[in-house]
Amino acid sequence: MQYLRLYLLLLCYGIVAEQIEDHANEQPADFQILRFNFRNVQAPYVIALWLVVAALAKIAFNLSRLSHYVPDSALLIVVGILLGLLLHKTQTDLDYYSLDSHTFFLYLLPPIIFDAGYFMPNRALFESIRSVLLFAIIGTIWNTFAIGISLLIMSNYGLFSMSFTTFEIFVFSALISAVDPVAVIAVFEEINVNEFLFINVFGEALFNDGVTVVLYQMFKAFAIIGSDNLTIGDYASGSVSFIVVAVGGAFIGVFFAFITSLVTKYTQGVRILAPVFIFTLPYLAYLTAEMISLSSIIAIAVCGMVMKMYVKGNISHAAANSVKYFTKMVAQSTEIVIFMFLGLSTISSDHHWDTLFVISTLVFCLLYRIIGVVAQCYLLNKFGNGNQSKEFSKVDQFILSYGGLRGAIAFGLAASIPVSIVAKPMFVTTTIAVIYFTVFLQGITIRPLVQLLKIKTKEERIPTMAETVYMKYLDYMMSGVEDIAGQRGTYSFVEE
Repeated sequence: MQYLRLYLLLLCYGIVAEQIEDHANEQPADFQILRFNFRNVQAPYVIALWLVVAALAKIAFNLSRLSHYVPDSALLIVVGILLGLLLHKTQTDLDYYSLDSHTFFLYLLPPIIFDAGYFMPNRALFESIRSVLLFAIIGTIWNTFAIGISLLIMSNYGLFSMSFTTFEIFVFSALISAVDPVAVIAVFEEINVNEFLFINVFGEALFNDGVTVVLYQMFKAFAIIGSDNLTIGDYASGSVSFIVVAVGGAFIGVFFAFITSLVTKYTQGVRILAPVFIFTLPYLAYLTAEMISLSSIIAIAVCGMVMKMYVKGNISHAAANSVKYFTKMVAQSTEIVIFMFLGLSTISSDHHWDTLFVISTLVFCLLYRIIGVVAQCYLLNKFGNGNQSKEFSKVDQFILSYGGLRGAIAFGLAASIPVSIVAKPMFVTTTIAVIYFTVFLQGITIRPLVQLLKIKTKEERIPTMAETVYMKYLDYMMSGVEDIAGQRGTYSFVEE
């Protein structure tokens, strides 16, 4: 019954959209007291309808038993597909409702990344910083080149229906290596996995996007220039940009975090303005990094991580709660809309299906991620992962390999591929297929696998006062020891 209501809601949405478009083109013959003028409110009205429909869909899912077996992200994609089919049947222009890279990266993604950075458990992150950075940097580079070279070799034998150059396939392999934090958050928070495993999977997904975007932009520039026109200086500049973009993004994030912390310190007399700075300055960090071609994802994530330790001391408890719930609300809303838009884009995008290319990409994504995770976990267990008390078990390695979910970031990058790349329709179609495979198959099966393998879940327990005091005392003591030794280790960063 719930799904019948949801279907009728979507049907009404499609019919209303079509009728609104028709009435918008009508001109009044005489004076009217009330006149229908949709064009004046079209953009905000459609956005509001999207949010309402998406929120009602998620409520319907959580009221049903299906939500215990299927991730919300997968169900929302299905709703997006149904909505796309309804709009297509009503002959509505789907291009207006499609998910383009500009809308995704500038408006929908920032709230989710800021939420992830602001509520990131800093202690757990810095305890596992070596493994997180190894997975995010070395793992992403490994997957990009391994997938790209494998597909290029197959292409040289003429096995695919569309041809591509070396740098064009590396553009695709870079974007398809993007482990999506939106999809990871949506799935791993639902299964309530333990903090050590969650921080490694989520930390990798968050920071590997910075690496992915750098590789993607570099290979895209190389593809546009052409291999025949590239010089040694171009290759050197591309290699240097890899470091500059990531480090520069982090610097922008720290700078704006400092500005936010400083400004909120002087809002004691006008406390109502503090949330304005807390939300707008991190977004300015994102836009600034995007404006000067640095990693905007790393910028806003680092800004959120750094500023929260100081901002909480500058605002009241009530304001802190307001910031918390507003951040969560916006992040949840944009996450819902992203997955629905992703399903809708399946109907609205141009496609070119190549079965062998899709299957090969899926196999290589799974195979090389397993190889990369196992090899990196072996090195971390042997030489230390920054958290000496914990090692990656075989089960942990399996979940890390299985948790490489692709999502809207990969699709957003695929949508921004230049039209000059002839194989773009095939790349976009394959990207959607990989996203569906990881979100549906891996997302649906990961919960029973966690239960079957008896993986330790997160303890829902509030620490006692004695435990809290002891941990803070230990952090301060170890931070002091590091200062005396003239070093800046994990505890120094945790305390800052």
